[in-house]
Amino acid sequence: MYNTILVPHAGTEAGDEALKHAIYAAKNASKIIILHIVEALQYPPSFALSSSERKSLLKNIDDANEEMRHDMEKKMEKYAQQCKENNIESKVKVAIGDASEIILDVVEKEKIDLIVMAKRRKLKGVKKLLSLGSVSRKVVENVNCPVMLIDIENL
Repeated sequence: MYNTILVPHAGTEAGDEALKHAIYAAKNASKIIILHIVEALQYPPSFALSSSERKSLLKNIDDANEEMRHDMEKKMEKYAQQCKENNIESKVKVAIGDASEIILDVVEKEKIDLIVMAKRRKLKGVKKLLSLGSVSRKVVENVNCPVMLIDIENL
């Protein structure tokens, strides 16, 4: 039913639960893309630094961002192994930047049929039904494929 399923995974128990649901939905015939987004370290104001100090600082920040990306790539590979154990083709993507923008970009480029992701909002009653976190909301409002939101409140 689904050819390509996207699982945005933050390396948390909630992401683990979303991956379990995606594996179940895949039914041995789909590909799962496991996506992790590293929130980049931001550049601090550097107007008081010399040109060489500024260049060195920015390079160090870029190196740290790349190191975080590389470390998460290794961590996400263990989740790809879960897919392999269930006879499901998978691909790991790790990107640096704004989570919702990257998810939307991957959905478009990879022709995603289903998104399975955890939501974090912990409200009660009607507010719980009507509210989503900022990333979940932006994704749900801007994609044309089904989105399965896994409620992590009970984990």
